[in-house]
Amino acid sequence: MTSQFSNQFRLSITKALSTQLYDALEGLEPAPLTKENLAALAPQAEQLGLPRLSGVYQLFRQGPDMKRELTYVGKADEPLPERLGQHLYKLSGRQGISVDEMSFRCLFVEEDLSTVSPEKMLIKRHLETGRIVWNNRGFGNNDPGRNRDRTKVKSNHFDLEFPIDLSRKVQGLKPGTQPLHLALADIKRGIPFNFRFKRAKALGKQVITIPDADMTVDEVFCLISGHLSEKWQICALLGWVIMYDDSPLTYPSARRYYRFGKVVDQTPETSNPGEDDAEDEE
Repeated sequence: MTSQFSNQFRLSITKALSTQLYDALEGLEPAPLTKENLAALAPQAEQLGLPRLSGVYQLFRQGPDMKRELTYVGKADEPLPERLGQHLYKLSGRQGISVDEMSFRCLFVEEDLSTVSPEKMLIKRHLETGRIVWNNRGFGNNDPGRNRDRTKVKSNHFDLEFPIDLSRKVQGLKPGTQPLHLALADIKRGIPFNFRFKRAKALGKQVITIPDADMTVDEVFCLISGHLSEKWQICALLGWVIMYDDSPLTYPSARRYYRFGKVVDQTPETSNPGEDDAEDEE
C-alpha cells in the first residue's frame, strides 16, 4: 500500500545495465568492418588489461544512396574479433551486398553477463526508438544441421534477401588429379558459406581432375556432380550447400541442383514470418 509520503523502490540491475551498455556504445563511432580493424581489437584489449575478449557489438550498413542503418546487435562469448570476423567472411560471399557497406562498433565486457543476455537488453532498448534490420531473420545462424535443410525460409529471411554467391571464385583450389574427398575439403575451406557433404566410403576411392585454380563455385559443383553417380546430388540452398546421395529428393528452399553434370534451377518456397518453420535466433 502506498501513500503520498511513502512508496516502494525496486532497483532494476538489468535496466541499469541496459542503459549503461546502450550509452557506452552510442559514444563510439562505427568503423569499417575490415580485417585490419578487427586485427586491432586484441591489442587494444591487451592494453586495457582485459582477461577475456568477450563482449557485445553492433553492425551497421550504409549502401549507395542510403543512410547508415543498424542491422544487427549481438554478443560474443568467444573472442569478439573472431565473431566479427565470421560475420565479415559470411557477408563476403553474399549477393546483393558488399562488405564495403558494413561498419561496426563494440564493447569488451569483462564480467560474465551471459545469464542476463546483454544483447537482448540492447535489442530491446534499440527497438524502443527504431528497428534492427537483421536480428531474428537468421543472420547470426551457423550451420543449422541436417534437420533444417528441408524447411522453408521465411519471406523476410536474411538468406532470401542476400543468397550465397555461386559466381564467386573458390579460394585455394588446387589444379590437377586428386582424390575427390580432398578436393571437397579444399572447396569447403575456400568458400565463405557452409558446404556440408556426406563422407561416404565410396567417395574415398574416387578421383577428380581440377582443370583450373580460377574456377567459380558454380563451375566446381557442376564438375564434381559429373563425377558422381546418379543417386548423388549437390544442392545449393539459399544460405548453404549440401551434397548427399538422395537424388532426386527436392528441398523447399533450394535454388539450384547439380546432378550428373547438369544444373537444375528451382524457385525457393517461403513461409510467412511467425510460422514455426525455423528458429532465427543466433
